[in-house]
Amino acid sequence: MATTALIRGADLVAAPWKNGGGVTREVAAFPAGAGLDAFVWRVSIADVAQAGPFSRFAGIDRTLVLLSGAGMLLDEASEGNSTNTHALTQPLDIARFAGEAQIDARLVDGATRDFNLMVRRSAAVGEAEVWRGDTQHTLSADVGLLFCASGSVSVTLGGDAQPRVLETGDTLRIDTPNALSCTIEGAGALLAISIRYTQ
Repeated sequence: MATTALIRGADLVAAPWKNGGGVTREVAAFPAGAGLDAFVWRVSIADVAQAGPFSRFAGIDRTLVLLSGAGMLLDEASEGNSTNTHALTQPLDIARFAGEAQIDARLVDGATRDFNLMVRRSAAVGEAEVWRGDTQHTLSADVGLLFCASGSVSVTLGGDAQPRVLETGDTLRIDTPNALSCTIEGAGALLAISIRYTQ
């Protein structure tokens, strides 16, 4: 049976980045309290104040979603001196890349805030999609996270009579949702994260 926990954005604690180029706020991680070299998965919010290289995380698959600001361009160095650029210029634009990739970030026009999903590829897979209000979805995962990216959203799970209201920055964590019906209402937008363990 699914269990839930509401994580309020106002309760998140800011900490400096691994490379010192910005500030991150951890939303949730597994195992709880795991360091940056030991987590299976980690979800966080980052404030990017300046251009520069991303920290590298070997063995990690990363998903980055623009939340606010004019955006950023992520230049990924690839073989043969070519560059693949991930453009995050509209709210809820999504980029996916390997944590060990050489990434340089260019800010379009000033600071940005982004949502960051990191999953250790030897132990789990993670997916992110955007859910908007007045829709219904089915969630099946080992862990589901519904992050309110903008506005206010009401979430009703399964046969619950009582909806949960998420404001911008809030996260509803759902452990072991199995074909769980999620009814979304309101003018806001959610990032729906599904994490499945592979071992």
